[in-house]
Amino acid sequence: MSETTTVKSENIVDIQNLKMYFPVRRGLLRKKIGDVKALDNVSISIKPGETLGLVGESGCGKTTMGRCILRLYKPTEGNIIFQGDDISNYTDHDLRHTRRDMAIIFQDPYSSLNPRKNSGTIVGEPLLIHNLTKSRKEYEDRVAELFIMSGLSPDMTDRYPHEFSGGQRQRLSVARALAGDPSLIVCDEPISALDVSMQAQILNLLQELQVKRGKLSYLFISHDLMAVQYISHRIAVMYLGKIVEMSASADLYANTLHPYSQALLSAQPVPDPVVEATRKRIILTGDVPTPLNPPSGCSFHPRCFMAKPECSVETPQLRDVGNGHLVACHCV
Repeated sequence: MSETTTVKSENIVDIQNLKMYFPVRRGLLRKKIGDVKALDNVSISIKPGETLGLVGESGCGKTTMGRCILRLYKPTEGNIIFQGDDISNYTDHDLRHTRRDMAIIFQDPYSSLNPRKNSGTIVGEPLLIHNLTKSRKEYEDRVAELFIMSGLSPDMTDRYPHEFSGGQRQRLSVARALAGDPSLIVCDEPISALDVSMQAQILNLLQELQVKRGKLSYLFISHDLMAVQYISHRIAVMYLGKIVEMSASADLYANTLHPYSQALLSAQPVPDPVVEATRKRIILTGDVPTPLNPPSGCSFHPRCFMAKPECSVETPQLRDVGNGHLVACHCV
């Protein structure tokens, strides 16, 4: 068993200076030529009962962040404090006990469910892995309870994933995530594969479960800014493996400071045609730099409409500009 470091913290999760580099190898001898810097010195926290939204373009490191927290990836550097314990260097044996308190809901509800197992077996599997029931009847009652909590009928336990609609499959994923009674659920683009009506139902379900269970926390990863605003208490904006802005949900939308965050919000359509016709659009030039060779200084400066000379030289630090609103920008 690895040595356990206990850290006193009121947060369910504390990420400290996290780095996740993936080596790039080429040639016959698979020589290392560099690293893809998926996460580069990231620090965030999640409180009990809180939903932290994580937004950004595809490839910015959102999913990597979620998988590092769950220790599906072993971080290159940094600390992952989960419920007061540093799990950064936990062995697989240590993680077996910890993972009961964490779960994940994947983006695609079909590919993440075993097509050869019926839905009752899929939902009940965590109960068996973690020895959470003592008898067959208790197991069956708990599976039925999980189905009801997720908005499904217990009569559906004999059905297979292909017999469910997309929304029902995602509810099945929610039921499976709840089976171990976790403290943290990583929601990795959980509504992107669903139609609009189903998206609203899943978001409402997640909120209802959080209210009922009290201390349940979410890391909600999405590129849908409206969905993130609806469900999140705080929002963190990522760009090229770094957090560039983080604040309370309402404050971020009312007082957007970082130019990248402003560009993201300007690309979000507004239902009111009058407002949509008059609001300012921010069109970013150039392509997203490669994380294999990110720009010097501020990684956003090659595309930034507010860039100053020092932006290409000095890396901005995430700092508090008031009321817990954090931003990493020389121009703010």
